[in-house]
Amino acid sequence: MSRSPRRSGGPSRGFTILEVIIATAILIIAVSAMAALAAIMLTRGRQSRYMNVAEALASEKLEDLNRWNMNAPAICVQSTDTSEGSLTSNVTSTITCPNGTSTGTVAYFDDISIDFTSGTNCANASYGCFSETVTGSSGATSGYLTTYHAPTGVIPGNTDGSPVFTTTAPSNMVFHRSWLIESNTPVTNVRRITVRVTLTDQSVKPGVTTQMSLERQ
Repeated sequence: MSRSPRRSGGPSRGFTILEVIIATAILIIAVSAMAALAAIMLTRGRQSRYMNVAEALASEKLEDLNRWNMNAPAICVQSTDTSEGSLTSNVTSTITCPNGTSTGTVAYFDDISIDFTSGTNCANASYGCFSETVTGSSGATSGYLTTYHAPTGVIPGNTDGSPVFTTTAPSNMVFHRSWLIESNTPVTNVRRITVRVTLTDQSVKPGVTTQMSLERQ
């Protein structure tokens, strides 16, 4: 009785359904992880960009306040107070400095719009300008003061180099800035100035807030 010769190998087979499901699941997990990582990187990059601008705006305001004479309303603390301004609310006060010769109304907050623009206020409209608009006033009229910075280094605007005043707000005031001036802090005869800048765009998560201080006699 003869036997059929035994085959040396079994028949070739394809992937089973279970193997396909496992491979698909691994692929989905890998793609999802890569998408989540990309989203985190984009979010962090956007937040970092805004944080850099917020820090620059805080430093800018500290420099602006530091240039004032200690007996100027913008920087002095009344003899009846220990501090002026606030980091958590919008404060406007009529200030009489301790020397009794300087009086003025001071707003300890502003809102800022950062943008790239072109047009008549740029030295070269083709290249455009970096513009910074801050809430302010011209005499008794409240409005917005815009400083333009051209790529050539020129600061165009009014002939005297001052910011351009308008009563129309930019489309988006992105940053809110407030400051606090404390007398005899941290020691007697030393004044501490603190500036806080907050990004008002709620779509940026986590939010952006920065705070800087300087001390002067």
